[in-house]
Amino acid sequence: MKVAVIGAGAWGTAMAVVLGAKGIPVALLARKKAHADELARLRENRRYLPGVFLPPYVRPTADPEVAFLDAAFAVVALPSRALPEALSGLPPAPFYVSATKGLWFEKGGLRRPSEVIAEATGNPRVAALSGPNHAEEVGRLLPAAAVVASRDPALSKRVQEVFSSPVFRVYTRSDLLGVELAGALKNVVALAAGMVDGLALGDNAKAALLTRGLAEIVRFGEAQGARRETFYGLAGLGDLVATATSRHSRNRWAGERIVRGESLEGRTVEGLPTTQAVHAWAKAEGVDLPIVRAVYRIAFKGADPAHVLTELMRREPKEE
Repeated sequence: MKVAVIGAGAWGTAMAVVLGAKGIPVALLARKKAHADELARLRENRRYLPGVFLPPYVRPTADPEVAFLDAAFAVVALPSRALPEALSGLPPAPFYVSATKGLWFEKGGLRRPSEVIAEATGNPRVAALSGPNHAEEVGRLLPAAAVVASRDPALSKRVQEVFSSPVFRVYTRSDLLGVELAGALKNVVALAAGMVDGLALGDNAKAALLTRGLAEIVRFGEAQGARRETFYGLAGLGDLVATATSRHSRNRWAGERIVRGESLEGRTVEGLPTTQAVHAWAKAEGVDLPIVRAVYRIAFKGADPAHVLTELMRREPKEE
């Protein structure tokens, strides 16, 4: 069996390493030939995941025809903003596994990666793999767990079997909607957690933020029709803890730098476009998401972080 991994960034490389370490042939599809050649020569992704070496079973390429030839399925490990264009014109795969976290607000509604992948490829057979997984640790084969969800139980089971190993434990869920929403929304709360760190507000403030942030994620997810329990699992609470506390987290890092007035140029921060999308949806639907609104005002409207925090703390007292 062979697997194609679309995207030779940090997460795509980590996914390829997990599979390659099991002896599964992997075609790691890079966007540019120079990058693919460098990966093949060095056996290391020095640009995006330095210090992680590619197993012999991982074959980098920039040729989609080579990558998809005889592939049992394709893993999509791309930034959300790159999905439609990057998937256009690729050879077909029997099914797809989305490893992308993000949301779009279009035509009055929210769209998820699995929906974009299905539309771009013409194949509705899409699963989502999500959880508290930093590429820097997964690529080094440190213990981790994830959840895979799709509308087809057999498809989820297949992905579980392929990815599971002694260092990467995979669970299944049928709530594809909830898993994707949880993976996207935790990035918004992680931005807020980084803002708390950047303002040096302390552990108590951060713990309170994460607790109320999870409540906000659950409220948002239920409004979309997702199952409440999904948000207390690996895709929700688990991913939130990892993303909001880890030194590896781009979103926590970005929140910290935003409140310090520092540049994010050249860095992909999935929580920012997700914040825009969810804020637009909440405004259109009249749903109260105070943490999302606070992050939006600070990140996109230049609001003073200390003033926004004061407003959050002065909200009308209520029962938890």
